[in-house]
Amino acid sequence: MKLPLVLAALVMSTPSAALAWGQNGHRIIGQIAQDNIDGRSRAAIEQIIGKEDLATLSTFADEERSNPAPFWQKEATPWHYVTIPDGKTYADVGAPPEGDAHSALERYAAVLRDPAATQADKRVALAFVVHLVGDLHQPMHVGDGTDRGGNDLRVTFFGDRTNLHSVWDTALIEGQNLSYTEYTARLERERTPQNVIDWWTADPLVWIAESIEVRKQAYPAAPADGGMPSLSYEYQYRQLPFVERRLMQGGVRLAAYLDDVFASKTQR
Repeated sequence: MKLPLVLAALVMSTPSAALAWGQNGHRIIGQIAQDNIDGRSRAAIEQIIGKEDLATLSTFADEERSNPAPFWQKEATPWHYVTIPDGKTYADVGAPPEGDAHSALERYAAVLRDPAATQADKRVALAFVVHLVGDLHQPMHVGDGTDRGGNDLRVTFFGDRTNLHSVWDTALIEGQNLSYTEYTARLERERTPQNVIDWWTADPLVWIAESIEVRKQAYPAAPADGGMPSLSYEYQYRQLPFVERRLMQGGVRLAAYLDDVFASKTQR
């Protein structure tokens, strides 16, 4: 695995700008799913979005967070993450009243299964499903409730001041200097058929539990002097394999989830 010589400047995350995986991460997951869905799912998706692909659609739910409409600014904001304290499971805590990524995923899967839903509603639903499966595979979007999914943990990454959430969303991926199509092609070459068999599950509770385990090891040790953790090659070397595994798993699970959704739809 090559380490980057130059990293792009990083943007400090704020609560409204904490976007899971960034554009390339979501597009990688969308493209892997596009390459692994079955023919029935592919046809059902084409009925909804025409020739647009899942990689392109995958960033819609983040892009619309700039939309001033109350739906995007208030109602949909909590749907990009879940909060589970250490030692708990999602079954222990469930969704808050305003909802979360898990409950929103269920909501929009139901829209896709609903024969009475309009094509416009199904397009929004599909965009959310594609996006939220990716979110649930990003460990910082399965936060423990203490630091807003790493947004409050200030770090430097190759000398740039940022936070842990942003490192996982964007910096570790963008630091490889690959387009999303190049990155997808490389990951798909490295993924084995056994990986697909082992990872193929449409159960979000499995994905969430895995993200909790990855989250635990993603936090850097606090410096002895109490200062800001300084992350660079060592952190990247240890964490990038976890990032890439979650991207591959997210793509495979998105394919599994969509196949399950559209299979249920055709059986009605």
